[in-house]
Amino acid sequence: MKINRRAALAILGATGASSSAVAKVGRGVRFDHGVASGDPGAERVVLWTRITPQAPGGPLAYRWTLAPADGGAGTRRGRGVTGDDRDYTVKVDVGGLTPGRKYLFSFESYGVRSPEGQTRTLPAGPTRDVVLAIASCSLFPAGYFNAYQAIADLPRVDAVLHLGDYIYEYGGPGSYGEDSPLGMERRHQPNREILKLADYRQRHAQYKTDPALQAAHARAPWIVAWDDHETCNDSYRDGAENHQPAEEGAWMERKAAALKAYYEWMPIRDPQGGKSLAEAAARSFRFGDLTQVVMLETRLTARDKQLTYDNDLTVVDDKPDVATFKTKLNAPDRRMMSPAQEAWLGAELAGSVKAGHTWQVVGSGVVMGRLRVPDPDTDLPPDAMVNLDENGQRRLKRMRPVAKLGLPYGLDMWDGYPADRERVYDQFKATGARPIVVSGDSHAFWANELADASGRRVACEFGGTAVTSPGADDYFKTFKIGPAFAKVSPEVVFNDQTAKGFVLLTLTPTEARADLMAVSTIASRTFTTSVLKSFRAMPDGSGISGLKEV
Repeated sequence: MKINRRAALAILGATGASSSAVAKVGRGVRFDHGVASGDPGAERVVLWTRITPQAPGGPLAYRWTLAPADGGAGTRRGRGVTGDDRDYTVKVDVGGLTPGRKYLFSFESYGVRSPEGQTRTLPAGPTRDVVLAIASCSLFPAGYFNAYQAIADLPRVDAVLHLGDYIYEYGGPGSYGEDSPLGMERRHQPNREILKLADYRQRHAQYKTDPALQAAHARAPWIVAWDDHETCNDSYRDGAENHQPAEEGAWMERKAAALKAYYEWMPIRDPQGGKSLAEAAARSFRFGDLTQVVMLETRLTARDKQLTYDNDLTVVDDKPDVATFKTKLNAPDRRMMSPAQEAWLGAELAGSVKAGHTWQVVGSGVVMGRLRVPDPDTDLPPDAMVNLDENGQRRLKRMRPVAKLGLPYGLDMWDGYPADRERVYDQFKATGARPIVVSGDSHAFWANELADASGRRVACEFGGTAVTSPGADDYFKTFKIGPAFAKVSPEVVFNDQTAKGFVLLTLTPTEARADLMAVSTIASRTFTTSVLKSFRAMPDGSGISGLKEV
């Protein structure tokens, strides 16, 4: 959509001139999807909303206001026009702001004002502490988004890091999550698997009608990354497990539609410097002199197709050919990230260390630690199979041969790309960084001590559980499998696959503290929030100390 300045002014009522653009849309608008902010810097931030028109088809004009929360000088205002070419979403990249300052913002269109949001620029210079909420995996039909409400209710949060699976692509009778107690009340729209641009837009719109999600977006700036379900389950550079080209069309068209909708509907800065939508997702944020947050893109620019035990672990003379499988798994050219992104990561880490930051927070869509599989015959309660439904029994049966062969738990995680993980660890060591990896995807809480192939500790990791998506214990029910993962996995200090919630990460010059925050239920909007476990790490020379439970 193109519109000249005179037409824009006419839509806004700033001149008496008539405009055909005004006649196209009328003046009935709403702000059904709340407001959001994101990608904060020391002097700028992205503001977002979506204007719902009475009758789609023509352009809509809007005004925006960003004012210091302390009532001081520095209010910024502007205006613009949106339309159906971007699904009536609005994104404003406001610069010239004051570092470390809290702002209030809102939008207005045709006399209708949006809800008010609050945001904050990043600090510059000496920084005493930083508080980050880390979330992932919000499946709409599975339950209420109480974890988002708990984030909105925090007494302090400087930024929200969302590590992916913000939406899910599934839909239709019996689809993932619709067997929950709220599955029919919160059915996906459209109620089928999403494939086209209009589908992805509608799914994003549905998620952003949730009041708890709106509250969390209005509470603080978000720094977002996608994982697979923003496009399709187990996606990679050239395809996805849940994409069948013969029936669903070209993967590149589906991926392009999903990313266009993502950039329209999320408070993420649009690509700069000629980067593609996928490449632009890898970016970093400096919080004063304390920490740098580095967000990785590990899905759509370079990831090779995942190996699977069904397709890649062959049987020779009635025995699994583990040696051949491990050769494939450990191939040095298997990648999650491109060489360019690996070099960028190294440069970001080196720059952070040179700047004197105590911590480097690395946002990963999937768990980085080495996860081994509990053996149902030796590592679980003797009656583990008792009272399990068919789904639970099937999961335990699939675990048994993988455990006995000593193979990794998740081939879609970094465990499926060990050579690439070692290259990342080499960057950690070469730069002298103190990395705290934060990860999503697994629907479980993790506290891990990451080690390279020689066993040297290189980082710690806090894996965030799901907002609502089912964890393993939702299927097992009669026992908790998390302690067994910690027992058999040398890098795992703690694992819980029951709770829903988020990680609250507080960084100071002397320690990093992770509070694993659990909500009491996702089946009712009435809930409580508690600290399931707390861990801390401290800077230790050129590295990081071991995790200690608080």
